[in-house]
Amino acid sequence: MNNISVSKALFSRAQESIPGGVNSPVRAFKSVGGTPIFMQKAKGAYLYDVDGNQYIDYIASWGPMILGHAYEPVVKAIQEYAAYSTSYGAPTELEIKMAELIKSMVPNVDLIRMVSSGTEACMSAIRVARGYTSRNKIIKFEGCYHGHADSFLVKAGSGVATFNIQSVPGVTAGVSADTLTCAYNDLEAVHQLAASHKGEIAAIIVEPVAGNMGCILPAPGFLEGLRAICDQEGILLIFDEVMTGFRLAPGGAQELLKVDADLVTYGKVIGAGMPVGAFGGKKEIMQVVAPLGSVYQAGTLSGNPIAMIAGYTLLSELKSNPGIYKELEEKTLYLKKGLDEVLAAWGQPYVINQLGSMISIHFSEHAITDFASAGAANNARFAKYFHAMLNRGIYLPPSAYESWFLNNALSKEDLDKTIRATGECLAEL
Repeated sequence: MNNISVSKALFSRAQESIPGGVNSPVRAFKSVGGTPIFMQKAKGAYLYDVDGNQYIDYIASWGPMILGHAYEPVVKAIQEYAAYSTSYGAPTELEIKMAELIKSMVPNVDLIRMVSSGTEACMSAIRVARGYTSRNKIIKFEGCYHGHADSFLVKAGSGVATFNIQSVPGVTAGVSADTLTCAYNDLEAVHQLAASHKGEIAAIIVEPVAGNMGCILPAPGFLEGLRAICDQEGILLIFDEVMTGFRLAPGGAQELLKVDADLVTYGKVIGAGMPVGAFGGKKEIMQVVAPLGSVYQAGTLSGNPIAMIAGYTLLSELKSNPGIYKELEEKTLYLKKGLDEVLAAWGQPYVINQLGSMISIHFSEHAITDFASAGAANNARFAKYFHAMLNRGIYLPPSAYESWFLNNALSKEDLDKTIRATGECLAEL
């Protein structure tokens, strides 16, 4: 078992100054119990905590470290540009280059606006959809998490699910009334909502591959069905690609799954670990955004030069070397095969969901296809598995409601160690 005495002391100290001792709830380990691990540094596929322990990382900072931590070209670019200034409050050519690069990788994006987080990107996309359609209601899916803006906290996944928060104080009844929800992968329910609120729905927002209730794949025809409903009813389809954008393919889930959205939101990978987000789409929709139109959105640090150069450097590498995606998928499939073998030998029920470099394990007798099935799994068993793996130097998401994210710095030896560790942990369980 790892010594984490310094982490324990830091967590005790943090709780005196920070709500719950953390600046994002899932870091608190409440779902799995125990003390959160405080990190000191990271390199490649490994995290190093304040007690000197090393971990194989399967979070990748919740997605953005797709090529591994402290990726040298990104670090050098940040160092160079930080010497100029960390912010100007004025335009830079970097913002143009970043927008042009994204457009070259995502063909159905004509205009894109940079923001400072994935939450801000999704919040802004909804505002654009309402302004463009002159409608107020939106449809979201139970267990899909689009950030912590008011309308997204109605039956949300991720940290909200982890903490079993069913009703979030501070979200008004009016906001809740304008947020219609149904189960992920339930196309018939969407048809019913569209019929019963005809002419009132501005947008359907969805994670094309859900990552906030574990990794959950869209059922065959689900996304295509949403596209058809939106076309028929004059509704805008928004893909939340904060997780999947530039991770599943150079053009994200849209490219991999061959379904186009009207608006798309980004975060994570586009900042290479820096705080950043973006929303974009067709010119006729995006031109309602100020200063072209009257839908207002602004941000002092939007297009921050350090975030832009970090993201531009990483995306340029992904665009110039698309074979990275094949390598990542091969590593993930290798891990899945190994985990499948040790879990099958264990003899207890389990489910492994995987697409590209996203994967999750659920201790369940039934397929995990939506929030209800994810919640019905044996998540107490996952908590024990998490800690058993942590003690063996494997850092997994500290919640059964989160996808794992592989990075391309992981070696075969890392994957083999993870598979062996799982076998050992299952013997304990």
